[in-house]
Amino acid sequence: MSRIVIALGGNALQSNPKDTSAESQLNTAKDTAKYIVDLVKEGHDIIIAHGNGPQVGQIVSTYETAHNIEKNNTIMPFPECGAMSQGYIGYHLQQAIKMELIKRGINKEVVTLITEVVVDEKDENFKNPSKPIGSFFTEDEAKKISSEKGYVFKEDANRGWRRVVPSPLPIKIIEENSIRTLMEAGHIVITVGGGGIPLLEKEDGTFKGVDAVIDKDFASEKLAEILEADKFLILTAVEKVYINYGKPEEKSLDKVKVKDMEEYIKQGHFAPGSMLPKVKAAIKFATSKEKRETIITSLDKVKEGLKGITGTTITL
Repeated sequence: MSRIVIALGGNALQSNPKDTSAESQLNTAKDTAKYIVDLVKEGHDIIIAHGNGPQVGQIVSTYETAHNIEKNNTIMPFPECGAMSQGYIGYHLQQAIKMELIKRGINKEVVTLITEVVVDEKDENFKNPSKPIGSFFTEDEAKKISSEKGYVFKEDANRGWRRVVPSPLPIKIIEENSIRTLMEAGHIVITVGGGGIPLLEKEDGTFKGVDAVIDKDFASEKLAEILEADKFLILTAVEKVYINYGKPEEKSLDKVKVKDMEEYIKQGHFAPGSMLPKVKAAIKFATSKEKRETIITSLDKVKEGLKGITGTTITL
């Protein structure tokens, strides 16, 4: 059996984007857990990573609203909001997976680890913050907050102005030894939630949190390399990756070599804020060592994807 790092997309956490309640998320997590435990039952070692976009946005917006109502309330720093989202989502996944394991008579522990990830302050992405977070503001409100806090705001599709933060690449996972220890003990580990809490390393060897968002697919790929995973599984909203998506000549990709996928990137087939980071992370893992493969597919096709029946498999 294989050691598999699974990167869960947003639809595995919130199936109904209009219902962002905790109850809805927990119910979705229960459905997600069934597919994960299917793999555990087959004997695979499973490590789980996940996104946190909607959840961390809710947390930020809640603090922003509280700050506007009561001026004495401070806006919570973004790294702390990321940590809250890791705990919140991890709790739901941990509870749901444990319940499913008990139902099937499988004796395994499930552990959520609050995870920090080092980034490089010289990363080019710090020069161009692009990830929107939190509430919408008017232009005047955005200018006022920017002057007070130094935040960067950008207009978001004519819906208002939102704060944006950088999206640097991950360099090192601080808790990698703890993750490995838990995994080798046979536990299911939920980690690098939301890409991990971004940290900058100081000259004295200590760290400080930074306002940024690490793409969960890149953080998951880094984790897969560190843990010497056999397969890297990216679960998203579609069963396969497509070229010419949404056009008459649309074509799904089944088994693809890295060199062909790189050519598709050059041709502009993948959207920057959607499939492109997944494909780039897939390529990075597939080229990290011989016989490694990345599979991109949907949650409900996970078993078929691992068997090569469906999904898009990227290999060297």
